[in-house]
Amino acid sequence: MKIIMLGIVGAGKGTQAKKLAGHTGIVHISTGDIFREAVKNKTELGLKAQEIMEDGGLVPDDIVIGIVKERLEESDTDTGYILDGFPRTINQAEKFDKTNNDVDAVFYISIPEKESVRRLKGRRLCGSCKRQYNIYLNKNINGKCPQCGGELIERADDKEDTVKIRIKNYIKQTKPLIDYYRKKGKLIEIDGYRKIDKVFKSIVDSLPNN
Repeated sequence: MKIIMLGIVGAGKGTQAKKLAGHTGIVHISTGDIFREAVKNKTELGLKAQEIMEDGGLVPDDIVIGIVKERLEESDTDTGYILDGFPRTINQAEKFDKTNNDVDAVFYISIPEKESVRRLKGRRLCGSCKRQYNIYLNKNINGKCPQCGGELIERADDKEDTVKIRIKNYIKQTKPLIDYYRKKGKLIEIDGYRKIDKVFKSIVDSLPNN
C-alpha cells in the first residue's frame, strides 16, 4: 500500500504516519527526518537544506525528488510506504507520478491555520533521542524528555515568525495538492482538530480495502 500524508504544518502528519506505520507494518518515510539527518551529519546537502529550512523556505524540487527516489529504492519499501512531507508542490507531484509510483490514498489532515500556529509554538524536540513533544499536550514534561531525560529544545523552524512563513508557503505551494489529488480520486479528508486517537481511528477506518 502506498500512502501520502498531506496537511498544513502542525496538522499531525508525522504523528499519524508513525502510528499508521506501526498498525500496517509499512515503512514511514519523512522527508523532514531525511534532511535533519543530513544537517546532523553536516553534508553539503544538509548545510544547504539547513539554511533554507531555518528561514521557513522549501528545499528545491529537484533535490527533494532525487532524495525521495533514492529512498524508495531501498528494500524496506517493497511492501509499500507512507510518505510524510512529500510532495509539497504540484511540480513535485507531477514528476513523482511519472516515476510509476501510483499511490493508493492521500490522507489530508485538516486543521485551522490558528491551530497550526498554536501547535508549532508548543512543539519541542529532545536534543538527545529526537523524540517530539508539545508543551500544550504533554503538560508534565518540565523541559526534560520523559524517555531519556534529555533537554527539550524549540526547533529553529518552529519559531513564530518562521511558522508564519511556512504557513504562507503551504497556502501558496502545497494547498493546491488537495484539489490535485481530489481530481484523481485519491484524496481522503480527515478532521485533525480532535484528539490524536480519534484522528487515527478515522484514518484506519478509511484505509483502502479496509
